[in-house]
Amino acid sequence: MSLFLVCLLFFIWSSCFSLAKIALEYTSPVFLTSFRMLLAGAILTGFIWIKKKSSVKLSKKQWLSLAILGFFSVFLTNICEYYGLKRLSAAKTCFIYSLSPFFTILFSYLHFKEKLNLQKCLGLLIGFIGFLPVLFAQPGSDTLFNFSNFLTLADLSVIGAALFAVYGWILLRLLVKDQEMSPVLANGISMILGGVMALFQSFFYDSWNPWPIAAGNFLPFFGAVLAITVTSNIICYNLYGYMLKRYTATFMSFAGLLSPIFASINSWILLGEKPSWIIFGSTGIVLFGLWIVYKTELKQGYIKKATKA
Repeated sequence: MSLFLVCLLFFIWSSCFSLAKIALEYTSPVFLTSFRMLLAGAILTGFIWIKKKSSVKLSKKQWLSLAILGFFSVFLTNICEYYGLKRLSAAKTCFIYSLSPFFTILFSYLHFKEKLNLQKCLGLLIGFIGFLPVLFAQPGSDTLFNFSNFLTLADLSVIGAALFAVYGWILLRLLVKDQEMSPVLANGISMILGGVMALFQSFFYDSWNPWPIAAGNFLPFFGAVLAITVTSNIICYNLYGYMLKRYTATFMSFAGLLSPIFASINSWILLGEKPSWIIFGSTGIVLFGLWIVYKTELKQGYIKKATKA
């Protein structure tokens, strides 16, 4: 059942790339980050405040950790992601973003001393091989600042987003496990802090006349942001935080390799972009690599068994 929840998590989450693509038709990446995160953070923190007001009282160390989490996981991650998404297809953005397991390996070793043996390397290699055909089958639309046929400034921005996001998930895991903070509270406050950072930058980066939203398009913009907020910030962020109590950041990040397949399906549904047969062939390869990594981490004791979860 838990593995099903992991797959469901990334299927739902991948739809946000298509929804954000729609929202970016009406505003800039910086303002979209600030508006979305402030809205989501207010909802989550307000829920905690109403339910248990005392839990919002935090130490200086926790506030500092949340500020760092907001800077990496919210501010840098989303601005870089939306900059690339505005210039690339929703599917390709998700494909590049799914390189995160290879950043997670480094951070998990530095923070948690998680060992990377030959069997786990084999699983990662198989998953990456299954991922490549999907990546090359989705060319980007950004021809400015081309460094090669496949690498653009937008590509590099999304790669940076994946790097910052992984570090953010590592920080979240430390907050949830070491400082025993609720993942809902950690996400809510970090979203508000990151949203304030993005709003501050928006005042200097965007044209406020009276706000950086295309004239006459506030309702479709708000509808897209609300859909992203409910789907990603409220459902997926917190489900991911919950899953980190059982699975390692390495495994969860590797499971994210399923996102490109799901993103293509969601792009087909929301944007009318039909997926190719390559998507379905890659699915089987990625799932096989995922199974190898899962079995390895289970033997290493990094993943809790169902009876102990």
